[in-house]
Amino acid sequence: MLGLLLGWVARSMGEVGPAGHETPNWLTTTLGTIGSDFVTLLKAVVPPLVFLAIVVSIANLKGVANAARLAWKTLLWFAITSLIAVAIGIGMGLIFQPGKHTSLDISQGSAPSHTGTWIDFLTGLIPGNFLGLGASTQITDGSAETNVSFNVLQIVVIAIVVGIAAYKSGKKADPFITFSRSALAIVQKVLWWIIRLAPLGTLGLIGNAVASYGWDLLSPLARFAIAIYVGLALVLFVVYPVILRSNGLKVSSYFRGAWPAIQLAFVSRSSIGTLPVTERVTERNLGVPREYASFAVPLGATTKMDGCASIYPAVAAIFIAQLFGIHLSITDYILIAFVSVVGSAATAGLTGALVMLTLTVSTLGLPLAGVGLLLAIDPILDMGRTATNVAGQVLVPVVVAKREGILDTEQYDAATAEDLFTDDDADATTPEAPATDAEATEAEGELVGSAR
Repeated sequence: MLGLLLGWVARSMGEVGPAGHETPNWLTTTLGTIGSDFVTLLKAVVPPLVFLAIVVSIANLKGVANAARLAWKTLLWFAITSLIAVAIGIGMGLIFQPGKHTSLDISQGSAPSHTGTWIDFLTGLIPGNFLGLGASTQITDGSAETNVSFNVLQIVVIAIVVGIAAYKSGKKADPFITFSRSALAIVQKVLWWIIRLAPLGTLGLIGNAVASYGWDLLSPLARFAIAIYVGLALVLFVVYPVILRSNGLKVSSYFRGAWPAIQLAFVSRSSIGTLPVTERVTERNLGVPREYASFAVPLGATTKMDGCASIYPAVAAIFIAQLFGIHLSITDYILIAFVSVVGSAATAGLTGALVMLTLTVSTLGLPLAGVGLLLAIDPILDMGRTATNVAGQVLVPVVVAKREGILDTEQYDAATAEDLFTDDDADATTPEAPATDAEATEAEGELVGSAR
């Protein structure tokens, strides 16, 4: 609420500087800096967290007989929910007819500088180096600027390979696994120091959004924005609750436990930045075993995007087709569904839904200039899209764990966001499985003592 208030004040202050060279006022700049710095801190912890969590989780799968089945069922539920979401997106596009009710001038549209291709899908899976590092250089006013970033999907692939190798190496890998467990505990400790800044980060993010975007930008595309948010609401508040109820899970417990992640996703607009909180609520609040959650949640954060990869590209493709007077056939709608379900990984490590949208538009043969018309309000739409993405990334591990009988139902039913910030050493890392009954008794005593 304070962020909304400060954002409104900042917007009322207007921009400063001479005409044609206006810059955001000091309050807008301050809010934007606070929010972006918080997300940057979160993203900085993600690479080591994902790598170590997956390696340790695979090492801990020695006692889990159905590990392969868990992985396949996770991917299957990713596909099922994505297919439902894209069907809703197509329905929203046909019902609202956003392209036929807009005041935009199509001559103002221009193709985006970055477009998605099916090659992105392959390059997103195959690591270019051991760290999953990528670099891009842009030349502005004669000066070159290079940005280095991590491709999280590649980190997931690397971690899976290293984890399996450690699993297969037996006792020779025990020192490496022990080191990984210790490093994971340290990373998690640092992470939760950062997470405690969440209220301040949320204030900056929501305040900057209000200050930067207003109804004057939304009004020409109001019908399109409404179609997107109605579709997102249907998935989040109708489809997901139906799936939960059909699996014998309380809807209220799910939203109560997952809310911290959904809320942060809405203001931060980053599934990757929200990943640490998503994994935490899935384990701590909703009772999904850490051995499974530390694999499923990072995978979902890179490939499970019901908002960005399903609803948004479906509605946007229909919007562009209607705007340019292009008729879409049944085959085109089937192609939209196929691209959404299969091509989600093409968005991994990239900003927003732009890559997925351009991939869909180019596959259908629609004018890419239509994409440029939607970029003005993309951040506002991205807030709802990312919240839906993260909600789905929490939902699937919960449902799969319930169906496999490994969900702690008592913990799920008692889900509360208050447990999220409890920082106790017993929960900081998963202890190595004891080799003897005597060691098991000793470990249990240590855990009980720590909990007390």
